[in-house]
Amino acid sequence: MRRDVIAHALASQAELDIVETRYRGHAAALAAAAVADGHRLLFTLGGDGTVNETVNGIVGNGRGSAGPRAADQLPALAPLPGGGANVFTRALGLPADPIDATGRIIDAICHGRHRVIGLGLACGRHFIVNAGIGMDAEVVRAVEGLRASGRTITPRLYLRTALHQFFSVTDRRKPALTLERPGQPATGGVFFGIVSNTAPWTYLGRRPVNPSPAAGFDTGLDLFAVRRMGTVGTLNELRQMFAARDQPPDGKHVLSLHDEPEFTLRSDRPMALQVDGEYLGEQEVVQFRSVPHALRVIV
Repeated sequence: MRRDVIAHALASQAELDIVETRYRGHAAALAAAAVADGHRLLFTLGGDGTVNETVNGIVGNGRGSAGPRAADQLPALAPLPGGGANVFTRALGLPADPIDATGRIIDAICHGRHRVIGLGLACGRHFIVNAGIGMDAEVVRAVEGLRASGRTITPRLYLRTALHQFFSVTDRRKPALTLERPGQPATGGVFFGIVSNTAPWTYLGRRPVNPSPAAGFDTGLDLFAVRRMGTVGTLNELRQMFAARDQPPDGKHVLSLHDEPEFTLRSDRPMALQVDGEYLGEQEVVQFRSVPHALRVIV
C-alpha cells in the first residue's frame, strides 16, 4: 500500500517505470540498462544494499570513449528509505519515513535541487557509505548466513552476532593487516579497518555509531583502525563511538585518518571484506580510493 502511494505521487512528476528487484545484482543490472537507454533519473526504494547496487550500475557502467563520464552526464539518483538502517538517506538529511521522503524528493525535482557527491572504491566496487576489512566484515558474513537460513535480521541480532564474533571467533591476538599510504611509512600490526565515506558508520536501532564523525560526501575517505583488541580498550572505543562528539575515538592503539585520497590495507592472511553491508569474500590486498564528484543525488 505505501509503495502504491509513493508510486502514485512520483508518477505525478515523472513518467515512471516500476521494476521490482528479484535477486542480488538485479538493481545493478537494471541501473546499467537505464544508463544505456539514456534515462536521466532513477528512483530507489530500499536499503543501503539496493542503493549500492544501483550506484554501481550507474557509475560502474558510465564510461565513455574518453573514460568515466562526469556526474552530469549520468542519471541522477533519487533514493527513498526502504531498508533497515538507511544510513545513506539519513546522511543526506532525508526523512526516515518513505512517504515524507517522497515529498522532499518531489520538491527537490520541482525546484531543480541536487548535490554531487563522492564515492569510495574497493576491489572494483563503489561504495556510498562504508567498507571494512576484518571484524566488521566477519559480522556481515555471519549475518548474511543467518539471513540465508531464514532468520529475521534485527539490530539485536547484529549486536549478538558482533559480541559472539568478538569473544569467540575473531583472532584478537595476531594482527594481520598493514596500512600503506603513498609517500608514508607502512604501519603494521592492525587488526581491522573501517573505511567511511560519510558519517555515521551505521545505526544500532536509532542510535548512530560514529567511528569517523568527520567523514563526508565532499571529502576523501576516513579510516578507523585498531592495533589492539583487548576487552577494556574496545569497550572504551565503543563508548566514544556512541557519544555525541565530533572527534573519532582516541587511544594509543587507535589509528584515524581523515580525507584520504587512497590507501591500501594489506593482510598476511585472507580477511573478510564488506562494502555497504555486503560481504565480498576474503581478500589479502585491498586498495581503497576516493572517487570525488561521482554521482548526482536528488535531495
